[in-house]
Amino acid sequence: MSSDKREERTPDEIEAARKLFAGPCDFVSGAASLESLPPVTHPEVAFAGRSNVGKSSLVNALTGRRTLARVSAKPGHTRQVNFFDLAQHLLLVDLPGYGFAQVSRSMKETWQDLASAYLRGRPTLVRVCLLIDSRHGVKDSDRETMKNLDRAAVSYQIVLTKTDQLKAADLPRAVAAAEAVARQHGAAHPVVLPTSSETGFGIPELRAELKAVAGI
Repeated sequence: MSSDKREERTPDEIEAARKLFAGPCDFVSGAASLESLPPVTHPEVAFAGRSNVGKSSLVNALTGRRTLARVSAKPGHTRQVNFFDLAQHLLLVDLPGYGFAQVSRSMKETWQDLASAYLRGRPTLVRVCLLIDSRHGVKDSDRETMKNLDRAAVSYQIVLTKTDQLKAADLPRAVAAAEAVARQHGAAHPVVLPTSSETGFGIPELRAELKAVAGI
């Protein structure tokens, strides 16, 4: 599906999603092992991506909070699977980043094994937002993650981050390139959503998409 055919959300859908994400949102738990994952309750949406791609910033932007998810300029800051309860309707799940985190190989493997186990075995997981830095496009580590999600039959959607740092003329090309990659993967949603946590661009549409996929 090309970007000129993307589904448009109605003003009512946008407003309903704004109200949902403006509701109470609380940190539930941080799981450092499979055994410490919280019990399944509400539908869950997970945020995955390379280290420093902006996962925590996006969670904060979606909920209109600055410090809900801790943000760091240093890659590898998120070291566990963090769960946030949105108005007792939806769980937002911030996963450890993959890629160039400055930690030991064994620690990287521990994080990746935990994230993989979560993604494969969570029955309430309705969508993974795979965050891609719009300035750099889909990298090899992203493609590997997409293959793993395909194998696990986990529905995921590419969300471009940091679009405020792109020239306006470059944004359509970045979206089209990401959508071309998505079409090569069976579990990927065909529509790519461009966002900026700094300016709020695309945030209302992403809220509406997540509300819809969660059936709330």
